[in-house]
Amino acid sequence: MTESNSADHHDRGANGAPAPREDGKRLTWLPPVASLLTFLIGLSNILTVFKPAWNDKLTKLTKLNHIVPGMLTNVTHASDVITGLLFILLALGLRRRKRRAWQAVLTLLAFDIVLHLFHFPHEFTPSAVVAVVLLGTLLYFHRDFYAVGDPRTRWSAAGIFLLLVAADLGIGLGYLAVGPLAGNYPPLQRLQDVVYECVGVVGPVQWASDARGDLYDLLTSALGLFTLVVSIYLFLRSAQPRARLGAADEARIRELLDRYGDRDSLGYFALRHDKSVIWSPSGKSGVCYRVVSGVMLASGDPLGDSEAWPGAIGEFLAEAARHAWRPAVMGCSELGAEVWCREGDLTALELGDEAIVNVADFSLSGRPMRNVRQMVNRVAKCGYTAEVRRVSDVPRQELDEIIRASDYWRGSQTERGFSMALGRFGAPGDENCVLVTAKEDGVLRAVLQFVPWGPDGLSLDLMRRDKSAQAGLNDFLIVEAIKAAPGLGIKRVSLNFAMFRAALERGERIGAGPVLKAWRGLLVFASRWFQIESLYKFNAKFSPVWEPRFFVFPGGRDAPRIAFAALEAEAFLVWPKLEVKRYIRRLARQLGLSRLGRGLRRGPGSTTAGRQSASSGARG
Repeated sequence: MTESNSADHHDRGANGAPAPREDGKRLTWLPPVASLLTFLIGLSNILTVFKPAWNDKLTKLTKLNHIVPGMLTNVTHASDVITGLLFILLALGLRRRKRRAWQAVLTLLAFDIVLHLFHFPHEFTPSAVVAVVLLGTLLYFHRDFYAVGDPRTRWSAAGIFLLLVAADLGIGLGYLAVGPLAGNYPPLQRLQDVVYECVGVVGPVQWASDARGDLYDLLTSALGLFTLVVSIYLFLRSAQPRARLGAADEARIRELLDRYGDRDSLGYFALRHDKSVIWSPSGKSGVCYRVVSGVMLASGDPLGDSEAWPGAIGEFLAEAARHAWRPAVMGCSELGAEVWCREGDLTALELGDEAIVNVADFSLSGRPMRNVRQMVNRVAKCGYTAEVRRVSDVPRQELDEIIRASDYWRGSQTERGFSMALGRFGAPGDENCVLVTAKEDGVLRAVLQFVPWGPDGLSLDLMRRDKSAQAGLNDFLIVEAIKAAPGLGIKRVSLNFAMFRAALERGERIGAGPVLKAWRGLLVFASRWFQIESLYKFNAKFSPVWEPRFFVFPGGRDAPRIAFAALEAEAFLVWPKLEVKRYIRRLARQLGLSRLGRGLRRGPGSTTAGRQSASSGARG
């Protein structure tokens, strides 16, 4: 986001929505209460369907049944169900202070009150009184509902709605075409009947078979209801702006990394192409982030001059407030956590420790390094050799072969990593990255990639190896990288990140209390899926210096939501999706079009790797 755009958003929100209050007097109780009342009104409207006496009285009061027999009753039934369902769907958006939801609820409340006026004074229900009070409250506190959405969500919802309507009409007309109908109806009349039936109103077409007619009514009503639910959900869902790091932003990030990159080992990972960046007013600092499930998730420390961090954090929090996103930060340093908590009134939780090896102090001698020493010697005796080079020194043809082999070794279609992974391999601009390759009799068997950490540091990005290769090959490559570090001007190397390392280490000591032992037992159990313990043990073998990393978030109430978003961002929680490219590659291989398959495999993000464990082949 540019500085001019950021300033403009401070004064007004998208779609004309007011900016959030800056006086600190936002009513925290209003959105949940308004959401609950909206939900109850919607539920009440739906339950009115089970009280047919209301509709009978309405028909007698208006005396219109003889003009449109059966029509008015069906209209009131349909309107009650539709408005009730809309109220329920809008309740969540109202809780999140969504401006669109606020506008839609006002319209529905006015419509609902008008419907109840037809019952007045005979059946003016308590829900109507609640609707009147809620309408007035929402109008009075209109500035508390300011959250805007991504404009793309509006257009995507409109497009999906049109597609679903077209599908509904096609299915309905197709069903009418097979009959049997009570008469010969022209196409326009059939189209009118499908439209009426989709909104719950009896159309002009009569069926010769009651069973077929009942099934038709059920089908069209279900299609209309499905279209309504999906469209409203897409319209009100949390904005998911397309994360894209532009060339200008990338150039500015690289400039800041050149000047301040030695402060954070995770700084280079800000160059992932699936992140966005928001800058401080001075342009001397920035925060890279991605929006996942309504959570604005940053990683590592802010970029640039630490004196300018508060400005970037302020812009980040303001952007989150405008969209009603929950702000969170993964893997920041202790200094970063202090600044985030001070500037944003947030809470910090120690997430784990980063293993850092000081090259000058590293040695394979001594009893603590016996296991690593034996593993390295065993691998070397099996004929493995290592080569440590900058990416700029690797010929393009060889680099392409390494990429193809790395993709083949990857055991899963899901790539893990967000906060501690670059997300690409051998791309232009990454010439200063370091590749460590292992060969056996001239055959490539494993590869490691390190990204720059300032002028004299490296940070491990990925580890991949042939599963049939010698055990301990990753240990061998890390040791060889550390040995070659002085020749590259490297003084420190960041290895894997170990979650909850302190609990794992202290929980196995003599004298650990029952709470700490229980916590360690839970972490060991979770390691079956998340490799928590294996990462800790792998890191500890190299006798590193442990640097704590923190997770920053608003508070306990938002913790579950933010935790799920973090798991989703790191790809530990993956929602089912149709992998079109994967099936195209498989089809291409079957047809012998190997070039097409390789081209798709090298698409954006296809060679990403998170910091998974050494046993699975990538950094965790």
